[in-house]
Amino acid sequence: MPFSIKTRFAPSPTGVMHLGNVRTALFNWLFTQSQSGTFLLRIEDTDLERSKQEYTDGILRDLKWLGLTWQEGPEAGGKNGPYFQSARQKIYDQYYDHLLEQNLAYPCFCSEEQLIRSRNLQRAAGKPPRYTGTCRHLTKEQIEEKIKQGLKPVLRFKIPEGETEFDDLVRGVQKFQNNDIGDFIIRRANGSSPFMFCSCIDDALMGVTHILRGEDHLTNTPRQIMILQALKLFVPHYGHITLIVGHDGSPLSKRHGSLSIHDLREQGYLAEAIINYLARLGHHYENDALMSSAELAENFKLENLNKSPARFDMQQLNYWQKEAVHSLTINDAEIWLSDVLKKFVPENRKELFLNTVLPNIRFPLEAMHWAEIIFTDKLFSLKDDDQKKISLQFLEMLKNNLTQDYQTLIQTLKTQLNLKGKDLFEPLRLVFTGEEHGPELKQILELMPNDIKRKRIENQ
Repeated sequence: MPFSIKTRFAPSPTGVMHLGNVRTALFNWLFTQSQSGTFLLRIEDTDLERSKQEYTDGILRDLKWLGLTWQEGPEAGGKNGPYFQSARQKIYDQYYDHLLEQNLAYPCFCSEEQLIRSRNLQRAAGKPPRYTGTCRHLTKEQIEEKIKQGLKPVLRFKIPEGETEFDDLVRGVQKFQNNDIGDFIIRRANGSSPFMFCSCIDDALMGVTHILRGEDHLTNTPRQIMILQALKLFVPHYGHITLIVGHDGSPLSKRHGSLSIHDLREQGYLAEAIINYLARLGHHYENDALMSSAELAENFKLENLNKSPARFDMQQLNYWQKEAVHSLTINDAEIWLSDVLKKFVPENRKELFLNTVLPNIRFPLEAMHWAEIIFTDKLFSLKDDDQKKISLQFLEMLKNNLTQDYQTLIQTLKTQLNLKGKDLFEPLRLVFTGEEHGPELKQILELMPNDIKRKRIENQ
């Protein structure tokens, strides 16, 4: 592409970040990285009642944790600030004045009751609900009279005749008949700016060239293009990605297992797992292996974005979690499991413990489970069926040969009790761990103190 690419992520700080938000940020970030461009972060906090600093802080924290760093925006700075929309109202007001001067916008005094009645009549007639232009031709005197009466108008954009067409980066050419849209609100009665207006103004002024966003914004795009064309501002390239849906095809929600990024992080999910899963949720990669963010970006292509709904699958997310855990270095694993290691594992046993449990776990709670089994005198009761697999002779032999190294112990049991395979290793694992499956038994017994082994034997 002949010019510098700039994408953006523009969340509203009215709640915590969920998978849908993050995937939008990720796709923009991956495309930017693939084109050596600039990734911009803007906080759209015009809803002063619902916007909170704690949510803004959470957005910045989540993006940093995921490695989705931005080159322009809050904390990073840049020449196009401020990057909080609540601080940009004067800029929007200038463009309102320009539209009014050019007769491209007008004040509307219609009440909500009037608008509802009009929409109901249109629906009854089989027509799409749209503003009928009641206030479009008010004279200057009529406007002044209504304002004297204390009425506070919204500002509507006067749509031009014809159609609005654009080439969607994902869906191809899109055409909209302007008359089907109707004159829409670009300023609220309290003077504040809705998303429809301020978002596209900021995109143009901040030099955003490409925007990937959810398909729920598709009908906003012709409106925003009309605004930018009326103001003779740059029109970005838009692409609309499919929404994430649950197993039943409805938009992803908590009932489908969707969690916030904060919740996922608290549960021990790794950023690499989330990134690898979301990058493939609506985008095709030839490489099925775990990839770094740089590798995902290098292989990201707009033409590989899917047009069909992206179905959320918790099992797939957990698969990538397992892959990410298995790829951890010992140093990274120490950081990830720092709480478990600090509470249960002696300093000189940390590396062996990590090498022992990492192939068998996906989450810190599982590591804690094995740390408790290996390093605490926690006792457990076996099920009757499991208890039958352990003979008194077996326990006596274990007790008498407890100080032997693993290989010698196994050979002794084999020879003295004539046991091998499952008949040997299953009762041995049950005695010491209470589990039928788990990490390598040899390493578990190497880690486990002899006094704990003895207590486990005596407990049977």
